[in-house]
Amino acid sequence: MLRALFLTFILCIPVFLQGCGEEVPVVKVDFSKRESVKVPVPEPAITYAYLPQYSHEVSYARHNPLIQHLAKETGLPMRQVFPDTFAEHVRMVERGEIDISFSNPFVYVQLTKLGSTAFARIKEPDGRPTFRGQIIVHAQNKAIQTLEDVIGKRWIAVDPYSAGGYLYALGYFLDHGIHAHNFREIAFAPGPGGKQEKAALAVYAGKYDVASVREGALDTVKDKINLQHIRVLAVTPEYPGWVYSARNGMNKEIVSKIAEAMFRLSMDIPSEAAILKNARTSGIIPATDSDYDAVRTLIQKIEADRITSKLQDVPPLPAQRVSNAE
Repeated sequence: MLRALFLTFILCIPVFLQGCGEEVPVVKVDFSKRESVKVPVPEPAITYAYLPQYSHEVSYARHNPLIQHLAKETGLPMRQVFPDTFAEHVRMVERGEIDISFSNPFVYVQLTKLGSTAFARIKEPDGRPTFRGQIIVHAQNKAIQTLEDVIGKRWIAVDPYSAGGYLYALGYFLDHGIHAHNFREIAFAPGPGGKQEKAALAVYAGKYDVASVREGALDTVKDKINLQHIRVLAVTPEYPGWVYSARNGMNKEIVSKIAEAMFRLSMDIPSEAAILKNARTSGIIPATDSDYDAVRTLIQKIEADRITSKLQDVPPLPAQRVSNAE
């Protein structure tokens, strides 16, 4: 055996020596010859953004057919863009990177400070031009049976800028004598997009005691969890529906052209009904800025409570005594 191994070693030596003797060819680089690499730039288009309450995948699936339809009807090039967070959405509007915003009423009120103007709003799938939030708990959480039972508990909300997923619930709690400082913790769903889903899943997993989501959001997690394990503790009052706004300085004729194409969409035409249903709406109707005065009243109420809160170090709205959920 040892003799065989010795002979194998002797026979392999020439191979090793040959490998060590190979020279790597030298590649000469001529730096006098250079070529510029151009970064791809999107074609000019009307940019459309859906406030990222859901994942980008859901956002694209729901709204791209509508955008394609509007582009075809108006003859205008349109492109969907995807901010990662509610705050980034606002900054992109401020930088002129979003022409048409589809946002919740609270974010719209913020956008009006940048000069944005409402021109359309949606009707819910059941035909209502309003929507509301839901306060949910795990069905097996015996410690929370009434609204007052949330005091001292951990609350996960969607985003500080979320209407149905935070502020409507906060207003509802205030109406029932429950303040932000009454919670042990208020956390917000982490990461970009998918925040409605994350808030619902956090309660389902038992990481938080209470969650607030937009009405209809539970439908997006029905394939991930058993919804029988989720209990709706309360629903908030109705507020005006999600709104389309045009950024400051946008050509009014273009806005009017897009708006008219939106208003012509009909549930009576099967191909258009499919587009509307896909976008979770039953129709798009005209809107004016005054439609959202009820939201401004809610913001004033929340702000007043912040000022009179027992926690004097509470930072300004919308960041309450909060943390980002892990």
